[in-house]
Amino acid sequence: MARIAGVDIPKQKRGVIALTYIFGIGKSRAQEILEKAKVDVDKKVSEWDDDEIGRIREAVSEFTIEGELRSETQINIKRLMDIGCYRGIRHRAGLPLRGQRTKNNSRTRKGKRKTVANKKKATK
Repeated sequence: MARIAGVDIPKQKRGVIALTYIFGIGKSRAQEILEKAKVDVDKKVSEWDDDEIGRIREAVSEFTIEGELRSETQINIKRLMDIGCYRGIRHRAGLPLRGQRTKNNSRTRKGKRKTVANKKKATK
């Protein structure tokens, strides 16, 4: 099992797919990395030799990935919340940020339903 940027890459998968297991690397960036490292895109990870893995590590190190990227994202979200902009307020409240309606859906952001009891009717 190859280890790149602190992540165990699965052996049985193609290089492009295997690199997407690293946070911050998608399919297009994985292709770009493999082209830069001069490794065949369709080659499986188990077929990579030590020289190719070294070149891939070098190419990956040029990008912001994993822990550094996660902390950068968290800092950006914290900044939005600190300045009190609309997106920051929505983050703080745990609501959708990008204009989605919240009357019917948005359960992913709002969490499990909280049932509210009905008001009791006054007797006459």
